[in-house]
Amino acid sequence: MELIPKKHGGRISMPRVSSESSRVPEMEDLILSALSAHHATISQIEHYLRPGIEKAAMQIVECFRRGNRVLLCGNGGSAADAQHIAAEFVGRYQTERRPLPAISLTTDTSALTAIGNDYGFDEVFGRQVEALSRYGDVLIAITTSGNSANVLRAIEAARRVGAYSIGLLGGSGGKAEPLVDLPLVVSATSVARIQEAHILIGHIVCEAVDASFG
Repeated sequence: MELIPKKHGGRISMPRVSSESSRVPEMEDLILSALSAHHATISQIEHYLRPGIEKAAMQIVECFRRGNRVLLCGNGGSAADAQHIAAEFVGRYQTERRPLPAISLTTDTSALTAIGNDYGFDEVFGRQVEALSRYGDVLIAITTSGNSANVLRAIEAARRVGAYSIGLLGGSGGKAEPLVDLPLVVSATSVARIQEAHILIGHIVCEAVDASFG
């Protein structure tokens, strides 16, 4: 059946589609499969990553208490996660508290394009870490594969300046796993499921920060 938009007093609206008539059996299987995979991935956090998340939260709380800052980086969806978490620290998560210093290294387009043009894309985060970070800061490095070259460079730069590095990683942890001070590896094969776990971990840490500064 062809769906033809209808005009109502100059306004165009699409006809309503019956949920029963439009239901596709394969779609229900897809949704159930995605939900099942999501639950399995999140269950892994509870059973294997809880101590690591607690340690990460404590490191970040102490970082802020010292007057240091948190830097975050990642590519693609992980860049969005870096910006999301940084915004929760600078603004607020759920509790009214003072703003906390956090910087996503994915947002300065002039720095990203200048460094990428002059030094190569692999250096876009490492160069910023060297410029902006100092001893006692925390770097949250996000990579679902654990192998993003520019994130690896950021971790190496953090080590040089004396910043503590936390890796939100996926799969086997990749090359980043032995480089970071605290690896939080979501052992899943689906990038989507790993990203969902990463933002949950980020939210848990934000809640812990709220509890400490609220």
